[in-house]
Amino acid sequence: MSPITSSPTASSPTASSTVDRLDRRPAPPPTSSPTTGSAVDRLDGRPASPPTGVTDNQLTDGQLTDGQFHRSTGSTDDQLTDDQGGPLMTTGSAIAARGLRKSYGDKTVLDGIDLTVPDGTVFSLLGPNGAGKTTAVKILSTLISADAGDLRIGGQDPATDARAVRAAIGVTGQFSAVDGLITGEENMLLMADLHHLSKKEGRRVAAGLLERFDLTEAAKKPAATYSGGMKRRLDIAMTLVGSPRIIFLDEPTTGLDPRARHDMWQIIRELVTGGVTVFLTTQYLEEADQLADRIAVLNGGKIVAEGTAGELKRIVPGGHVRLRFSDPAAYRSATAALSDAVRDDAALALQIPGDGSQRDLRVLLDRLDAAGIEADELTVRTPDLDDVFFALTGPAATVPHQPKEALR
Repeated sequence: MSPITSSPTASSPTASSTVDRLDRRPAPPPTSSPTTGSAVDRLDGRPASPPTGVTDNQLTDGQLTDGQFHRSTGSTDDQLTDDQGGPLMTTGSAIAARGLRKSYGDKTVLDGIDLTVPDGTVFSLLGPNGAGKTTAVKILSTLISADAGDLRIGGQDPATDARAVRAAIGVTGQFSAVDGLITGEENMLLMADLHHLSKKEGRRVAAGLLERFDLTEAAKKPAATYSGGMKRRLDIAMTLVGSPRIIFLDEPTTGLDPRARHDMWQIIRELVTGGVTVFLTTQYLEEADQLADRIAVLNGGKIVAEGTAGELKRIVPGGHVRLRFSDPAAYRSATAALSDAVRDDAALALQIPGDGSQRDLRVLLDRLDAAGIEADELTVRTPDLDDVFFALTGPAATVPHQPKEALR
């Protein structure tokens, strides 16, 4: 296994026909190493200045790996490796990365991140602006190379066979790559030409995808006339022309209205049902909660937590049951019986800490029944991904130690 280096050949096209930009146009050979300040730092293919916003305030109190919460000492070099630090295991994994690092000058953007994405799943990478999400996606999709680390995409090493990796993946960036001056059908046929499909095969594939994404009626119209949701559907349809096994979606629903966003979610679910692996970055935490099989939170260039949505929610305190009473006498009785409750005398309400589990709720109801107390309203409140995000990425981010049993 060869470690990734920052040599220009690791990210440069291996054939002149390779599409190396997310606007679907063949790109000229790079004029500088991808680790220099001239690197493309946005997925719309436009050069940008070196990223800012990387801070030293990084969370190192704990780590969720393989569904378990572990304490750490601040080093991430041994995260998601086997106990002996052996070879990177890729069996059943669409993406396997260990120790990926990337810096721009003295700015460390990725500081040794580890990722494992099983085949046929949705993996979501969350993080605040400047956390390194776009840089991570660009490394995984071969647009730039990492400074260090081991990486396999579809079982292939981008450092030695970037062309094979590109043949297995598709990328839809933050900004639409649709050419508004030509029709939707012409956009699709352009992609078919870039993938060297015959005219007959290209028209067949284009027609099938246009129908699949409900764009047949608009196929002959200029793409500039499409709504935001239609453009996004066309964008993904263009990505699928090459039948990629792995798709990177970088904030695919940004700017869409709620209905268009839910339509996009359904498209993503259908892709995964068909065996495609989706690597998703998003600013919408509900989106990750709805779609992702596993979620990683990136902050300050480090993976600070990883797990299912449920596992991540359980590492953040704040769950409780709220009881509200209309009868002051019943409220006073409940206050006496539930000594651990937080009182709200003005609202005649009590807040009892709890994790929202069925067992926890049953214990509380048994206590109320034993005391002969009946509340007028009972509300269960559990932490959501917003709470997780703020706890893990805030200025004073801390993760409380949780027993492993709570994360299973």
